[in-house]
Amino acid sequence: MKKIFAIAALALTLTPAAAQETYENAKIAWSDLNGTARYVGMGGAMEALGADISTISSNPAGIGLFRKSQGSLSLGFVSQQDANTFGGGHTTNMSFDQVGVIITSHTSPTGYVNFGFNYHKSRNFDYILSASDRLQNASQNKLSYMKQKNGLLFPASSSGVPNFGEAYTQCNQLDDIYARNILYDRDDNIWYYENATGYQFDRRHWGYVGDYDFNLSGNINNRVYLGLTVGIHDVHYKHYSEYTESFERNSPIRVADDRSIKGNGADLKAGIIFRPVEYSPFRVGLSVTTPTWYDLTTSNYTTVSDDGGTATAGEDYEFKLYTPWKFGVSLGHTIGDYLALGASYEYTDYGTMDSRYKTGRSYSRWYDDYYDNSESDDVMNRHMAETLRGVSTFKVGAELKAAPEIAVRLGYNYVSPMYQKNGFKDGSLDSDGSYYASATDFTNWEATHRITCGLGFQIDKVNLSAAYQYTTQNGNFEPFMSYRDANTAADDNIADVVKVSNKRHQVMLTATYNF
Repeated sequence: MKKIFAIAALALTLTPAAAQETYENAKIAWSDLNGTARYVGMGGAMEALGADISTISSNPAGIGLFRKSQGSLSLGFVSQQDANTFGGGHTTNMSFDQVGVIITSHTSPTGYVNFGFNYHKSRNFDYILSASDRLQNASQNKLSYMKQKNGLLFPASSSGVPNFGEAYTQCNQLDDIYARNILYDRDDNIWYYENATGYQFDRRHWGYVGDYDFNLSGNINNRVYLGLTVGIHDVHYKHYSEYTESFERNSPIRVADDRSIKGNGADLKAGIIFRPVEYSPFRVGLSVTTPTWYDLTTSNYTTVSDDGGTATAGEDYEFKLYTPWKFGVSLGHTIGDYLALGASYEYTDYGTMDSRYKTGRSYSRWYDDYYDNSESDDVMNRHMAETLRGVSTFKVGAELKAAPEIAVRLGYNYVSPMYQKNGFKDGSLDSDGSYYASATDFTNWEATHRITCGLGFQIDKVNLSAAYQYTTQNGNFEPFMSYRDANTAADDNIADVVKVSNKRHQVMLTATYNF
């Protein structure tokens, strides 16, 4: 039996990365629970209680409850549980979490107008993901085999033999690498695929999203509090991954992927807190946050290799991403000067995100400057609507003054899943986000649980606080999109789901000074 090796192309299209897709967009849009140690220690359930600088981004009206000017600084450590080091990353990393100042100004015996600025890290990307499993009649590159078999990579002649001179491949360096695994049997006129036996996947994520918030707030008769925050977001995301697939006879194929996403965005946040009963400390809070209008650049550099050769490709691409609206309602109550109780609910529909192409530049006579035009990637947006869903966040927290100078805090969060259970990264979409994606893996993360606690110590004008946060989230990892062939079961490409988790410990300290 004489076999002819055919030239294949990578299932993940190894050409310059252009546009974003659902799972990358979701990483940028997601946010952590972070801020001052007091805010974190109470589980962030302070949107109606206010008087903490971290409410500047969750309910801006909370800044209106300050009666003294204040400066604060927060830092700590974040540690990942049950993970191994990879790609130069570590499981424990220091984190600079927050710095800000509030300036209060009397307008009447009971009225204040307050100005605030706060920086905080709304997203910490430090995370190492590892997964491995057997492969039975499945492979990351089997989609290329299906294209080849159906004449999409090489037009077939009338005799059934491929016309090698009419190859559609775009990256000649891949020829020698992938020809080893896609074969044509001239005698029987059939295509077949060299079976993969298993894979090992590792990825290190790092970087952050930094939020710079500018606030104007005040109160009406100490009963109604209003606030408005302008937010600037600074994105620094990076990952490095290695995917190694083993075969029955041929040498393993390794795919190494470097990616970064950088850029900035802006949004507006508005809030109100009011006391329904004039002489009761019970408060109700309402808040709304516009989409963050991101202007981003993604860069990638991908290397594919086996024992016989190496192929590389990479490119930069600019795009826009508009995140969803966020809505919040909260309750707060104090008992004397020794107990504070808070509860909050937030809703964000991530399926409404808007991934956009840049289509050129136009000139504005009004601003005497140029601006970027863009249009929605309707195909990818439909995929986001099918894959992502509305997320509900429930937060509860309490602060007990064990003594006038000592506070004890507890909190809990439940965050419903962002991903549909049957969601997948669809490499067949008619979108640049699929055409030029540089990785095929995806993880459908389940619900998030956060448990928090903390202590506070008042020393004259200085308050020192410490907080601990334990976050746990499970997910279902798949190395590539699985599919079934309508005609031949042997052409199915199905990888088993691998259970992964993200269990994280955070310890942080905050120092505040009242003046």
